[in-house]
Amino acid sequence: MNPYRILVVDDEEDLCEILQFNLETEGYLVDVAYSAEEALKKDISIYNLLLLDVMMGEVSGFKMARILRENPKMANIPIIFLTAKDSETDRLTGFNIGADDYISKPFSIREVLARVKAVIRRADTNKVEAAPTLVLSYEKLEMSLENKKVMLEGVEVPFTKKEFEILKLFLGNKNRVFSRDEMLSRVWSDEVIVLDRTIDVNITRLRKKIGPYGKNIVTRLGYGYCFEE
Repeated sequence: MNPYRILVVDDEEDLCEILQFNLETEGYLVDVAYSAEEALKKDISIYNLLLLDVMMGEVSGFKMARILRENPKMANIPIIFLTAKDSETDRLTGFNIGADDYISKPFSIREVLARVKAVIRRADTNKVEAAPTLVLSYEKLEMSLENKKVMLEGVEVPFTKKEFEILKLFLGNKNRVFSRDEMLSRVWSDEVIVLDRTIDVNITRLRKKIGPYGKNIVTRLGYGYCFEE
């Protein structure tokens, strides 16, 4: 089953049925609304794409799109306008509002399906590119899991791979105690023989490198280590 949800908004009921049938045949989850007013009563944030007619009742497709673009929860939902208004001015209006595509009526279903697929693919790509850098932090100590950098009060501190992995383990699981065996299996999983002393040495170096936060790495005698908030 295709996981993507699509909302079709058009006051032509026959057209809505045709679009719903063909999109569902492609595996999409499809809901229909016969006016902008009806559509705006739904939780639009759950949809991956809107197929939105321009010429509808009191609230036009353009007006509905403007309402959505002003709401942070729905501002980035892709919109394809469906309309008989095909002048250059109308198309520019649609794109200036934030349309992802603009299909003129009458259209072929094959064209709609192709454009839907392209817009969803593009939206997925943009999400990946726009994904924020994953950061673990405690007060003025930050580590970027993407760039593999550790910053202490805004200054980068050089870390070995093992030191980085230990700090990642601690900051990602604050206040949790890790036994030596667990740390060995998580940080040194690719090595055959590692002594307990190796962990102690790395912990000592790590405490020095993170300055005032070294005291947050505490030893629980008989149990292991943890990063205390």
